[in-house]
Amino acid sequence: MGRYLASRAVQIVIVLVIMSFVVYLLIGLMPGDPIDMMISGNPRMTSEDAQRLRALYGVDRPLVERYLAWAHQALLGNFGYSRSLNRPVLAVLWPRLLNTLELEGLAFLIATAIALPLGMWVAARPRSKADYVVNLFCFAGISMPTFWLALLLISLFAVKLGWLPAGGMADPRAGASFLAALGQNIRFALLPVATLALVQLGVYTRFMRSAMIETLRQDYIRTARAKGASERMVLMGHAFRNALAPVLTILALSFGALFSGAMITETMFAWPGMGATIYQAIQTNDFNLALVGLLLATFATMAGNLLADLALVAVDPRVSITERA
Repeated sequence: MGRYLASRAVQIVIVLVIMSFVVYLLIGLMPGDPIDMMISGNPRMTSEDAQRLRALYGVDRPLVERYLAWAHQALLGNFGYSRSLNRPVLAVLWPRLLNTLELEGLAFLIATAIALPLGMWVAARPRSKADYVVNLFCFAGISMPTFWLALLLISLFAVKLGWLPAGGMADPRAGASFLAALGQNIRFALLPVATLALVQLGVYTRFMRSAMIETLRQDYIRTARAKGASERMVLMGHAFRNALAPVLTILALSFGALFSGAMITETMFAWPGMGATIYQAIQTNDFNLALVGLLLATFATMAGNLLADLALVAVDPRVSITERA
């Protein structure tokens, strides 16, 4: 186990190094630079001032040389400052990472808790009315654009009914009780969490249904039924664990991708998370913030991949760590 984890850690480091160079190169090739933004914001800045600033920030140097200087500072724990927010990059990203984990974590747990038993239930009733209804709901959730679903929920629950806020986060007030603060947080998080959960629910349910149907066709399932095992025992004791193995890979990978893939939802609901922050950093040419944000998203995806492999070993005794290596 230790050797396998060490090997995966080396792979993660190599991928992060390659990813950092590619992202730095792509961002550096974008038209304009932070000095151009300063010039547009201060018309009295002369070309000599701009040249001095480019030399001061190292923007006038070749991309590879600038990347090596950034990588050296990153190894020392200095990831630079956010130009648009005038704060250290890690100080900007840490609270937004927690906001994303709160939003996407709740949506992921809700979608998983509903999708797994629902997919197993309809797989035991293939081509029934319940199966057709659930499939229709899943296809609707998969096909509906996220921004459109967010607009529908905002129009209904925030504009027409006025039950929930349209966006933003709860503002903690001094002296407020824990229950009052928790209630405010829940009110602001309900719509974005519901949007993400509905989108994920259709995908996870379809994967679970397909895996269960494939598992229920196996010979050992027929043998268990021939021995007189109850349908509940067949589904829960024999089919579910074996069907869960491929689904775990999808769940773990999608959870890692959520740290950067919820940009549309966070933007629609003005939720200050990782996706919206990365998007705004790219729009404002905030190189350091965009680069470190994308690296965090890459690390989260690879960590999800590692968790998927470990979970697969845990649920499937036929798979070992040496085989995964």
